[in-house]
Amino acid sequence: MTLRLRRGLTPGPAHAACSPRPRLCLRNRASVLDVIAARHQRLREEEEAGGGAMRGWLWRVGRDGWRRAHGTAAAGELPRRRAGPPWRVLFFGTDDFSVEMLRALQAARESRPNALVDHLEVVTVQPQLPRGLPVYAEQSQLPVHFWPDVASCEHFDVGVVASFGHLLHEDLILKFPYGVLNVHPSCLPRWRGPAPIIHTVLHGDTVTGVTIMEIRPKRFDVGPIIKQETIPVPPNCTAKELESVLSKLGADMLIAVLEHLAESLRNKREQPKEGTTAAPKVTAAMSCIQWEEQAPEQILRMHRALGTLMPLRTLWMGSVVKLLDLAEVETLPDFIDRLRPENEILPGSVFYDKKSETLVIHCKEGWVGAKTVILKKKLTAVEFYNGYLHPWFQQYSKMPLRECRFQTLQMARHSKNSSKSRVLHPHKAQQQLT
Repeated sequence: MTLRLRRGLTPGPAHAACSPRPRLCLRNRASVLDVIAARHQRLREEEEAGGGAMRGWLWRVGRDGWRRAHGTAAAGELPRRRAGPPWRVLFFGTDDFSVEMLRALQAARESRPNALVDHLEVVTVQPQLPRGLPVYAEQSQLPVHFWPDVASCEHFDVGVVASFGHLLHEDLILKFPYGVLNVHPSCLPRWRGPAPIIHTVLHGDTVTGVTIMEIRPKRFDVGPIIKQETIPVPPNCTAKELESVLSKLGADMLIAVLEHLAESLRNKREQPKEGTTAAPKVTAAMSCIQWEEQAPEQILRMHRALGTLMPLRTLWMGSVVKLLDLAEVETLPDFIDRLRPENEILPGSVFYDKKSETLVIHCKEGWVGAKTVILKKKLTAVEFYNGYLHPWFQQYSKMPLRECRFQTLQMARHSKNSSKSRVLHPHKAQQQLT
């Protein structure tokens, strides 16, 4: 840019009142802005005295250059990218796992004077009941926005996502100078998807971890890895217990990344192409026990993975039964051996062990125990025995003895877009398959 101011040629009707100026020719725009900013006070006085349109233009350029130099923005302008903390953070989350991340960010905001977070707002989904993350955000007096309504993202430095469940479009991601970080509770690329912790327990993984990655548009969990740590899976832990462990690890990792954000982003790496597995959304059909096909360890893993969300399901004489408090069967009751050889006992056959007050159920390659069931109402093992397993009941029941056992419940959807399911009896399911 070239700006020439000649002696005696200052535009405007009041040019005669202006003092002569030497010729100035600067080709560096930044230098021009520095000169104008240094003289802005005198130019403003001349403008107020009627110095003309050119002086008004020079004053506006000087004012805007001053704002850019000092990191302030006029209304409608993009904010200046900060070189370091404290950060302005927009947080996206929904469940208990994300609450731990938000709690860590809130603590980093309150740790004055060296706060890591300067400003914090929350985007979540409208809850059916007042619980979880929206309640914590309200108690912490944080501004809350309900998806898809989000805040004015131009005034944030970085976005943070934890267990949000909605894709962020590219235009939204680009509004954050440092992008959007995702705290994902698995060692990506293993278990990409909305239910990584459940699938970790369900498949018996011995090692898991947390990955902090950079969000990419259009697909979940495919962005480059910024930080990743692994831990052993505690033996026999439930998905809820593992979630608690991983949420604390993820919160610590998130704070560590934000402390050195620019450096962490420079050191990011793409996810490996091998070892990719999917962690799809949990459905009711996943809770149906297949007595003929699943071994005891598989059934117990199902219970540890899904039990806090939904009980495992089966069929008893055509009625849906929910099994609670499943347990490993270490020793079988003596009377079972006297009844018939184990290889002649049908999968799903149920016996009552009086000593341990447990229902003992035969499955592929072994047995599992259940202390409580729900059949129309909640029943203890002894109550189920008295009502459905007692010799008197089986003697006078119209059902064949072969049918007095748990059978696999098949659940099918009415249509591709319907969430409703129906019960298929085993023989009807077989007819539909054939």
